[in-house]
Formats: sequence, structure tokens, C-alpha cells
Amino acid sequence: MMKIGFDAKRAFLNYTGLGNYSRSVITSLHHYFPEQEYFLYTPKTVQNARTAGLQAGANLHIRQPAIPILKSLWRSRLVVPRLQQDGLDLYHGLSHELPLGLQKTGIRSVVTIHDLIFLRYPQYYKLADRKIYEAKFRHACNNADRIVAISEQTRNDICNYFGTPAGKIKVVYQSCDPAFTQTATAVQLQQVKAKYQLPETYLLSVGTIEARKNLLLVIRALALLQKPLKLVVIGKGTAYLDQVKTEIARLQLTDRVLFLEQVPFADLPALYQLAHIFLYPSEFEGFGIPILEALYSGAPVIAATGSCLEEAGGPDSVYVHPQDEQGLATAIDNITNNSEQRGQMITAGKKYAALFTERRQAEQLMAIYRELTGKV
Repeated sequence: MMKIGFDAKRAFLNYTGLGNYSRSVITSLHHYFPEQEYFLYTPKTVQNARTAGLQAGANLHIRQPAIPILKSLWRSRLVVPRLQQDGLDLYHGLSHELPLGLQKTGIRSVVTIHDLIFLRYPQYYKLADRKIYEAKFRHACNNADRIVAISEQTRNDICNYFGTPAGKIKVVYQSCDPAFTQTATAVQLQQVKAKYQLPETYLLSVGTIEARKNLLLVIRALALLQKPLKLVVIGKGTAYLDQVKTEIARLQLTDRVLFLEQVPFADLPALYQLAHIFLYPSEFEGFGIPILEALYSGAPVIAATGSCLEEAGGPDSVYVHPQDEQGLATAIDNITNNSEQRGQMITAGKKYAALFTERRQAEQLMAIYRELTGKV
């Protein structure tokens, strides 16, 4: 039996990418390997439907700082004595970080690195943030006993930017929330369609509306389509949204773009399942979980070349250059005009997505833990 600790801050407090990953790792390991003891270290807990799986189980132990004012310092440094007190065999930093001093305790360590986008695209980050990220990421990679990369692209970036030996890094693909594997009923689909006043046929974009996600390319491609398809955009806006709306107005597409914010998670699977095509032409990603969500949901995927999106989407999705709006428009037209191709993409996409399961993720991570600790 092992005592395994996790940096669980984002599992409790983040409801997008890093939080989804953290919850998936913890809950899948707890489900498939209930014989182990799991310790969740977090500066704060929140109880809701998304975190319910973190609260249950005799072998799940939540640890918080005794003095709330020291939450940030506790997570990065002061937590170490508590890890020792709990008798951990291994600690897994789920989002790029390991606490300072952990390497001196004898506790084995794993860190997950999701991407190094701040080094590839520094223009999207403030200088101070880049310096902080680089210090944290480099410290974690230098001191971890094993690094988990969520894609081959991220593995290569860690080697190239930090000079980390390739043998220290293991690629473990993540999954998406099991909710996307469940087919919504006709009633549920109709309710969601009515709730958001969705068009009969629509293209779908999901993700934070920021420059790297490249929504401007989608808008420009929309103006080039053979048929006046509509676009549904789900995501939190940033300053980049102003540029997007300016372009929509310039191209006279206001009646063809629907923005949805603060969509409840429970509605997302149906929104994917109702979509004609899912578009994800991001300039760069660590993996691209929305692509998996779309494939599981039966939505054909068009994504961008240049990073890891081919890993997420598989050989039967379509990929275009992230600056080629005509190429994106042509890809949309081809799928729209060829129902046989669309059907083949849906079937092949679901088959490919089935390779990325929480069970497989849990088994691969547990194999790493056992290798490092010598325990079963």
C-alpha cells in the first residue's frame, strides 16, 4: 500500500483545463486503485457537483493550512513538513509545480507539465509572469524523480527548453470528463436547443476567447463559406474579444455568431452533440481536451497544425494551418457537402477517442508510482 499526495488546489478551485485534469487524475486513481491512500493538499476546499468525487472515501484525506493567511506560502513551501508527517511515499504536483524542499525529504516526486506555451509564445504573457512560470517549471523539472508530459509535443518542449533528459519524461495522455461519453436523450437535446435558442445547424468553438485560441481565423473563414452556417462560441472573454467583435461587424456576420458565457457544465455534452462541426484552430496547445470532448460527442473536428492537436484528434480529423482562413473554410465546406465523409469522421473519431480513457491514464500513472517507490 502506498501513501500518495497531490497538489489539489486546482482540483477544488479551477473548473477548466488544469482543474479538470487534477480531478480526473485523483478520482480515477481512487476508483481503480482503492487500496492506496490518497492525500489532497489544498489551501481551500469547495463543495459542489464538480468536486463531489474528491470528498468521498475512507482513503481520501484532505489537508489544509492551519493558518489561512499563509495559504500561498503553505502550498509552495510550508506544506513539506505536513507531507512528512503524513508519511507520504510519493507526491504528485499536478500542475507544473513541486514545493520547495521536497527533494530533501526522501519522498519520491512526480510533476505533470502540461505545456511550455509561455516560452513558445512569450508575447501572450506579462514579463513578470513568464519569469515566475519559468522558475517554477524549471525547478520542478530539475527536482522531480519523474516528469509526466501530457503529449509528445510537451515532452519534446521540456527536452528542448530545459535540457531535461528524455528518459526522465513519460507521456501519459489525459482523458476528458466521462459526461462526454454519455449520449443525451432527444428530450435533453431539445431542452438545450431551446434554452440557448440554437440554430438548426451550427459550427462550435469552445475555449477561452484569447489570441492563442485563434477565434479570429474562424470568423474570417465563416465569411468565406459556401453556405451561411452559424457559429456558436462558448468561452470566457478576454480583451481579445473586442478584436473578434470588431471583425464580426466588419464582415457583417453579427446575425451568424452566437456567444454563450457561463454555460453550466451539465449542458456542454448536449451542445457538442448538437454541433455540425467542432472547430479548434488554436495556434498552440499542450494537448487539447475540447477535441476529445468533441470526438466523444460525435462532432467532426477541424483543428490546426503546428502543435499537438494531431495527437488529440487522431488521423481522421482534419487539420489546417492556423493562419489559413481559406483552408479552414474549404475544410468546413468539404465536410458540409459530403455527408459520407462526415459520417466516417464521426465513427472514426469515437473509436480514436476511446483510446483516451481515465482507466488507461490511472494505470499508467500507477505504474510510474510503483516504479519509483518499489511498492504495490
